[in-house]
Formats: sequence, structure tokens, C-alpha cells
Amino acid sequence: MPRRVSLIAIAGLAVATAGALAPSVAAGSHPPAERRLTPDTATSTGRVLASQGRWIVDSQGRVVILHGFNLVDKIPPYEPAVGGFGASDARFLQQHGFNAVRLGVIPEAVEPGPGHFDNRYLASIRRTQQLLARHGIVSLLDFHQDLYNEKFQGEGLPAWMIDDNGLPVVPKAGFPGNYFVMPALQRAFDNLWANAPGRGGVGLRTRYVALVRHVARYFHGVRGVLGYDVFNEPFPGTDFLTCFPPLGCPSADKSALLPFMSALVRAVHAVDPHQIAFFEPWITFDYGAPTSVGRVGPGPVGMSFHDYCIGALGLPVPLPQSACSTLVEGRVMNNALHQARTGGSALLLTEFGAETNVADLREVVGLADQHGISWLEWAYCACGDPTGSGQAESLVRNAHRPPRGANLNSSTLRALDEPYPQVVSGTPLTSSFDPATRTFHLRYTTRSPTGRRFGRGARSRIYLPRLQYGSGYHVLVRGGRAVSKPNATVLVIATGSHRHAVTVTVRPAGRH
Repeated sequence: MPRRVSLIAIAGLAVATAGALAPSVAAGSHPPAERRLTPDTATSTGRVLASQGRWIVDSQGRVVILHGFNLVDKIPPYEPAVGGFGASDARFLQQHGFNAVRLGVIPEAVEPGPGHFDNRYLASIRRTQQLLARHGIVSLLDFHQDLYNEKFQGEGLPAWMIDDNGLPVVPKAGFPGNYFVMPALQRAFDNLWANAPGRGGVGLRTRYVALVRHVARYFHGVRGVLGYDVFNEPFPGTDFLTCFPPLGCPSADKSALLPFMSALVRAVHAVDPHQIAFFEPWITFDYGAPTSVGRVGPGPVGMSFHDYCIGALGLPVPLPQSACSTLVEGRVMNNALHQARTGGSALLLTEFGAETNVADLREVVGLADQHGISWLEWAYCACGDPTGSGQAESLVRNAHRPPRGANLNSSTLRALDEPYPQVVSGTPLTSSFDPATRTFHLRYTTRSPTGRRFGRGARSRIYLPRLQYGSGYHVLVRGGRAVSKPNATVLVIATGSHRHAVTVTVRPAGRH
């Protein structure tokens, strides 16, 4: 969700967010879920990735952590390759330890006419996805929409899939303001959730489900696909006033969102029962509203969620960072962990940032790291985003030029190019990085989320960026030993004998 801000929308969200904090939630474990094949990547080492409770794990039961960016081109022809993304960008991501991308698929480009699927467009997306895969980067295919369609000053679903009951497209407050002030847009969402009849008398939801199924069938068996994010930031329609923090809208969750997302999960699994299907909660979840969808379906299911601080969005008097952390960002993480406990969903933070506020970027990254949650920041490039705020949201200012020098937001890169465990032979307990001292700390049990105990020699991989440790580093390990070369970019830890936990501390050379 890029952040071109309507103060009307923000004011409503800010007032709603002033409620009491949700209680902290500890991570729980869940029964095993189905697994799926992935390509050779820096994290999976060519094995199998799976959803296991709230974790992503490989074929050995090791927890896999993903870090990366969004890559969504929102203007015709909606192709990142046309927008400038190429081999130098993929190499750049790989060199800086990023191993996942949320790759945008625009429904309007997929199905420009009822029943007419444009596989030429999907072939372009696949070429970008395969380019990423060759550099060890997995792709989450993201069915992206903002404000439903260009008609409402956004992008996403085909124009022929709109039923706004003929209401005038007014007032126009841009993104995201139109969500909250434009009845025509709200009715369009109401009719989508209700599966109102569209072209040829076929329900709108039925049409959209068929679109997702077609894409899943097209990519079935393609190496390097992490899963599908089946609908970006759903908006509750005319019920939106009931969905703000701190309570959310359990009724709309159950009556509208759950049937819609369940149908999409089933559509993915109908053509690939081993693929991870990620659903999303209402857009108000991004600012601290809980979700009550619970279990969305059988098979491998995850929740893709976003975490944005209202204070980062242009309030007349911005919230201090401490208020962002307490009132919004920490609450969003707790709500996500609660959904994982109640719904058995693997967690993937697929949007945050969209700004140059380094303190806020580090705050969200730190919260995600603390809970072992994989993250994908918004965004790698602006790519002509009609609903965003341009280069302020981007790591790379112009995707047609190489990602270096003045074309690179170096402060954002330094905040995001951090040490993290890519593969853990066990289950993470704590993970943290202090940018001031450049000290990294990881503690993990040697028991996997499946309950399997890892024995002597089981290996974990920790990415240590040259941006942070260009002059080398010192490693202290308890419960294991380092087996990689000194100062390697990927630190490999082997578990010791009869150990129940391993602790790793990394400091820059010269610090003890």
C-alpha cells in the first residue's frame, strides 16, 4: 500500500487507534501443514519450503527467514521488465542478502475481457520471476489492487468487473482517501464481497476466483514461486466504520472476508495443493485493527499482513516514534501472532516502510526480527506508482538505471541490509541487531517447529552484510561452533553435542 495520504482518512484512523493496547501474544505451535517444492535459493538450499504453524520451514524442518522488497508495476503494461527491472537489480538484491520479492500481478492485465486471459502478460511476469530465481530469490506472486480500478484513481481489477450501482465517482480525494469518502467505490467492494452478478450473469467473486485459479495453473510447477498473495488490502466497503482499531469488525470478517479468502485459497489448491496461499486481512489491520477470520482453509495457508505507522503518513502533527511503536506497529505484530495461533497461518510481513524515516524502518524491522517474522519492504522502486509518493518510497529511484550511487537511497539500504538468520536448525527464540554497536544476537532451540530435535553438526546460516561488517567480525557461539571461513558473508553454525539451545553473538572486528 503506497502512501499518498488523505488527511480525512488519516484523522479517522488516528482517532480509532487511540484505544487500549492489545495484549502481547506469545508464538504457539501447530500441527504440520503440507509442503511444496522450491528452487535452489540462498535460504532453502534447493530443498522444500513449507508452512509449519506460523513458520516457514525447509524439507529438514529448519526455519527459513525471508527478507526482501515489493516489486509492483502499477501502470500499463504493468510489467516490471518494461519498468526497468533487470539483471543488475537481481544481482544487487542477491549481493545484499535479500532472498525474496513480492512480485505484483495486476488482475486487469491478466483478464482484460471476461474469460480472455492474457498469457503474454503472464509470460513477462514469469521472465522476471525466473530472473529472480536464478539469483536465489523466491517470488510471492501478489494480486495487487489499490482503490479497485483506475476509475477510482487506483489500479487493480478489470473495469468490466466493477459494479458500483451507477453512483457518481465523487468526491475524488485520491489514495487512500477515496476508500473513506467515495460511496461508488465502497459499493464496488460491497458487490464483490456479495458475489453480485456481473457480465453474463456470473458473480463478481466467481469471476475473480477464476482469474486467480488461472494464474495459479499457469505457474504450477514453476521453480522459484514462494506462493500467492491472493488479494492486496481488501477494503470492507460500506461497513468500513465498524472495522477500525482497537476492536476491528468480527461480523464483516466472518460474513464477507472469510468466504472470499477461503474461496481463493481453495482455487489455488485446486490446481496446486502444495502451494502456499496467503490471504490478507482488511486494510484497517495495517494500523492496528485485529482480524477474526481464524482458519481460512485446509492445506498450506499463510497470512500476508502490513504494518504502517500513522505518524509516518503525514499527520499535521506527526506521532512521535514511541507512539508509533506502541499504538500501531507493536499492536499489528501482536495481532498477527494472535491470528497465527488461532488460524494456524504462516506469517509474512509483506508491506511496511514506504518512507525514508530510518528510525521507523528500524523499529518495524526490529519488531519483526524479535518474533522471527519474514519481511518484504515497500518498495524496491516507485515504478510510476499512481497511488504512491514517488521516490520517497523507493530503494532505487529509477529502475532504468543501475542500483548504485545517486540512484540508490543509501540510508534506506543501510537500515534494511542487516544481519539475520536465513536458515535455523531449530526454532528461533530471540534475534536482534543493534545498529549503534553493530552487535547481532541470535538464540534458538535445537528443536524444530515439527518437534524434531536436531543433533550434532546440524547447520544454520546467518547472513552478515559487508555494509555492517566490512572490516570483519568476531563470533561467540555457545552450544555450537562456527564452521564457515573467517569473516564470510554467510556465517554457518554447527550444533554441538547434546545441546538444547544455541546462542550466537556477532560483533564488528575491534569490539569485544
